[in-house]
Order: sequence, then C-alpha cells, then structure tokens
Amino acid sequence: MKHQRLYTLGLFLSLVLLFAACVAPGGAPAPAAGGESDTAADAGSDAKPYIPIISKGFQHQFWQAVKAGAEQAAAEFDVDITFEGPETEAMVDKQIEMLQTALDKNPAAICLAALDSKAVVPLLERAKEQGIPVIGFDSGVDSDIPVTTAATDNLAAAGEAADHMAELIGDEGKVAVIVHDQTSRTGIDRRDGFVNRMEEAHPNVEIVDIQYGAGDQLKSTDLAKAIIQANPDLKGFFGANEGSIIGVLNAVKELGMEGQITVIGYDAGKQQMDAIRSGVEAGAITQNPVGIGYKCVE
Repeated sequence: MKHQRLYTLGLFLSLVLLFAACVAPGGAPAPAAGGESDTAADAGSDAKPYIPIISKGFQHQFWQAVKAGAEQAAAEFDVDITFEGPETEAMVDKQIEMLQTALDKNPAAICLAALDSKAVVPLLERAKEQGIPVIGFDSGVDSDIPVTTAATDNLAAAGEAADHMAELIGDEGKVAVIVHDQTSRTGIDRRDGFVNRMEEAHPNVEIVDIQYGAGDQLKSTDLAKAIIQANPDLKGFFGANEGSIIGVLNAVKELGMEGQITVIGYDAGKQQMDAIRSGVEAGAITQNPVGIGYKCVE
C-alpha cells in the first residue's frame, strides 16, 4: 500500500467552534462500537474486523472527540474498535504495554497516536512481521511502517500561531512556550514550527523559555507561573496542546495578568472557548479531531 499522510490544517480563529458536541462525558478508556472486541480477531470467520485504537490519553476533550469520530466510522464500516490511552501523556511505558497487548490479539489493523516517536518502532516492526497494518493518527513515528497518518500539519499550524502572536504584540518583546512533550511528533513539530517561524520572520521577538508539562494542567500551571514570575515583562505565551494552554490560562488568572499577556493555544476545549470569549485568550489553532478519528478507522 502506498504510504501517505493525511493532513488537516489547523485554522487560527478568534472564536473557536467546539467539535465535540456529540462526545460522551467521562474519561476512562472503554470498548466502543461493538463492545466485546477483545476476542474479535479470534472469534471465527463471522466476527467483525477488530481495530484497537491506542491514543496518547483520554482525559482531554480532544481525545474524546477523536474517539467520537472513530466510533462513527466503526459503525459505518461495521468493525469493532476499542479506544484507550494512558492516564497521562507522560506514560510512554504504559502506552507501549497497550500496544503489546493489542498485537497479542492479532487485530485486523491498529491505530496509534505515539507518545514517543522512537520507542514504539520495535513494536511496529513486530506488527509488520505479523502482517498487521498500522495507521498513525495525531502523531507520526520515526518509521515508514505506518501505511498512513491522519494528522494536522503541525509545523505549518504552529507557524501561523507564531505569526499571529507577533502581530498582536507589535512584533517585538518576550514570549514563552509550554509544550506537552519533546518525544512525540506533535510536541516536536508544534515547538519547532512556532520557534522556527518566530526566529525566521520575527527577529525582534525573543523566546525566553520553553518548558514541557506532559500535557498535565497542574504541572503546566506551575511551569507557566514560574516563567511569568521570572519574566515580569513577558508579552506572549503559546501553549502547544489542551493541557499546556489550560495551564497557561490558569497561571495568567492566578497571577492577575489577564489582558497583560497575549495567550495563544492549541485545540478547542470548553475552557479555551470560555477564555477566548472572555478575552483572556487571543485565539487558538483548532484541529478536526472527529475527522482524525474517522479517517483513522476508515
């Protein structure tokens, strides 16, 4: 099968539409669109094809929207799926265990959003040996084994965020960045897309700090507060995923800096929507998580 990459380009909006209207509440990973999928691959010739979907997590609204899209496709194409991810996006080992377990069930295919673009490669090689197609979503890997990847063009989208940040702060001053990790393709590409664009096109804007919060709101809040306190003249802050930007928003509010720091985020959960409407956040790069989940299963 020809290797390809399916992109959805994030759009910068001053008001973001919520994609997850049909997403179920809650967070625990659960079987979807068919229930007892664990033995589907071995249940005989009449069983539906089974596709395990292994996400980076499940706690953010973004992942719940991806799950909703996957469930929609599973119903349309008559396949069984499960959707699971680690409790936090720092748990690379837990995700690898999930991938091992999925491979043991000999599924029809596997969908994977890798937390570490290198660590999963040995298991992808095993999948290839077993003849199991791997479809990437959200984050790619350092391998050509996945037959396709459904993802946002994160380099381009983060570059758009940098351009708009520079415009809003007068093309000069200090800005900072909170990223979810430096091991996944989304973390690397969103960081590099923002930083490289700022350095190339906006030389009078100084990036004073880049920190990694593992997509955890509390950790990202603490990191953002420390950066703001160390840089009282900070003019802008970019958060590279839902957990990162919520941490930035919390820090800005707790320090009473609303309206003094230009905040730009990624994704479109309720807290970001509210912050944009209230003017605390200038805008966000949105994705199409439902479409990503759908394309993964399709």
